[in-house]
Amino acid sequence: MSALPTLDRYQRIAPLYDVLDLPFEWFRYRRLRPALWAGLSGRLLDAGVGTGRNIPYYPAGAHVTGIDLSPAMLARAERRRGRTPAAGVALLQMDATALALPAASFDAAVATFLFCVLPEQAQAPAFRELARVVRAGGEIRLLEYVRPAGAWRGFAARLWGPWMAWAYGAGYDRQTEAATRAIGLEVLERRYVVPDLLLFLRLRVPR
Repeated sequence: MSALPTLDRYQRIAPLYDVLDLPFEWFRYRRLRPALWAGLSGRLLDAGVGTGRNIPYYPAGAHVTGIDLSPAMLARAERRRGRTPAAGVALLQMDATALALPAASFDAAVATFLFCVLPEQAQAPAFRELARVVRAGGEIRLLEYVRPAGAWRGFAARLWGPWMAWAYGAGYDRQTEAATRAIGLEVLERRYVVPDLLLFLRLRVPR
């Protein structure tokens, strides 16, 4: 899956994205988002900002840059820009694998469901870019779907997988953790926030 089909997909789905995601947002994601930003401050990157669901949870006083590949998704995020305690929010069209941002220009980065959308060949390049733009010792935090090991969730994932791939270009089979190890990111925390399905990772950029 190249960047162009991904862009086309999100341009198409942007008007419906929040409606399609509403049950998950209401019952699952909205209680998880605060932990992604807890304790962070300064210059922050929201990689794959989408329609801006993270914006209300940005830390007070922070300066946040949200990037996304899709202008249509960014237009939705723009509507949420005023609903934040952050000191400033910039929204920019950008590819996560080729960030037009200076090295070490952020104190931390957060990515919510970005890496389960990126194809396998884009995982390591995206992590290299995040590690480049986050200062040494800064954190990268992820919330990502992974392939369940249990029988019941595994069965549900197989049923749900074709829809996820068609609508979002997402999959449960990305080797995201392997990509973090390959570029030397330190794992500070790894825990399931939904058992056997939704993983929270805190990583640190090497000093």
